Amino acid sequence: MELLANLSLGFDVAFTLTNLLYCLAGVTLGTFVGVLPGLGPIATIAILLPVTFTLPPVSSLIMLSGIYYGAQYGGSTTAILINLPGEATSVATTLDGHAMAKQGRAGIALATAAIGSFFAGTVATFLLAAFAPPLAELALKFGPHEYFSLMVLGLVASVVLAHGSLLKAIGMILLGLLLGLIGADVNSGTQRFTFGIPELADGIGFVIVAMGVFGLGEIIRNLEHEATRTAVIKHVTGLIPTREDWRRMAAPILRGTAIGSLLGILPGNGALLGSFTAYSIEKKISKTPEQFGKGMIEGVAAPESANNAGAQTSFIPMLTLGIPSSPVMALMIGALIIQGIQPGPTVMTSQPALFWGIIVSMWIGNLFLVILNLPLIGLWVRMVSVPYHLLYPIILVFCCVGVYSLNNSTFDVYLMALFGLLGYLFIKLDCEPAPMMLGFILGPMMEEYLRRAMILSRGDATSFLTRPLSAGMLLAAIAALVVVLAPVIRKRREEAFREGG
Repeated sequence: MELLANLSLGFDVAFTLTNLLYCLAGVTLGTFVGVLPGLGPIATIAILLPVTFTLPPVSSLIMLSGIYYGAQYGGSTTAILINLPGEATSVATTLDGHAMAKQGRAGIALATAAIGSFFAGTVATFLLAAFAPPLAELALKFGPHEYFSLMVLGLVASVVLAHGSLLKAIGMILLGLLLGLIGADVNSGTQRFTFGIPELADGIGFVIVAMGVFGLGEIIRNLEHEATRTAVIKHVTGLIPTREDWRRMAAPILRGTAIGSLLGILPGNGALLGSFTAYSIEKKISKTPEQFGKGMIEGVAAPESANNAGAQTSFIPMLTLGIPSSPVMALMIGALIIQGIQPGPTVMTSQPALFWGIIVSMWIGNLFLVILNLPLIGLWVRMVSVPYHLLYPIILVFCCVGVYSLNNSTFDVYLMALFGLLGYLFIKLDCEPAPMMLGFILGPMMEEYLRRAMILSRGDATSFLTRPLSAGMLLAAIAALVVVLAPVIRKRREEAFREGG
């Protein structure tokens, strides 16, 4: 009954004209971003963060969430039509989706992606509504020790699930933690690592780092690798699946939804991991595995359901524990902090309208996506052919205006340019910036909780191990590292990520 009352509150909040418009704006922009290769949801949300200052907290979070899961959706359109995933999570969809398009079944492939995504989104929304309250209740029992251990676990998990070298991922986390130390000391107020620059006294703004590393870094990389994009499929017909299509896609959609929902909760890119896991499971259990890659409808239904479910269940640790499970969620936490809301378990009790409004808006957003996407396929096809060198100046101006508007400071713009170069350098060195961002977000919070824990225990470090919840999470973190360092697992992991991208 309580769940129904909460969902009713969410509907009251989400069904206002203002919030419906922001939800529509978010999913439309998200689809646009997903369709355009080279401009992902991370860069877009980073660029739009300054805009959210002026919006009410509920509206800004609804819009940013819409951009995220709308991009998961839009990425599948280009993956199917032109064999170019707009989003990393859509890489698995290209394998069979584009093969179906070449067979004249592009409409069926797109309809399958839309149906799978909508079903998965609906299930994930209900899971979010069902599991969030008990998790938040558990989190309220957390003290500083438990929070510190939870954040250690979050950072270790982001290492485990990061692409490429483990050593590089650990290095990136440490760099993020060091960047988080810049500014005034939590207890004494002493300035650290400011190098006598007064603008650094309050630390480096989260928006500046995000826009530089993800926004500018991506722009430079895309300009370097600009390729002419030609739409192979000009006209899409036959959007209604046959009875046989329905029969074949039903089970993969259910399995993909379950896999995505489960993996989405984990720190790291759960939506990406979910789509590849769902695809490989379908291939393994299929009676005709050799047909995969040649236009199997199961190869579209499973990964599309998984990535959409994963995108939405990744909100669970962010909303209930204040722990970002992916770079996008880190940006969402940044948006909450900007609005003056402390992320964590208290959000549900102190801001119930915000919490339940976001959850209900996700279901509405998924409905908008189905209604929007299928009639607008022609528009998305034409949009793909826009050369990137015409888009980037607009993005660049938006970034500079956005960052300048934070503090009316040109120093912030220069700092963003520096982080842009750093982001490009990371791409060149094959270092993933996501763990760094997680380290940067969690670093100051970890320091605060560590200090509190040590004060409460009178400097006794063993108190982290004598408290059951804290000890359990630290053991889980050690276990995760041991598992991933095992030679067999490490080899499997490298192979999985090589296939993914």
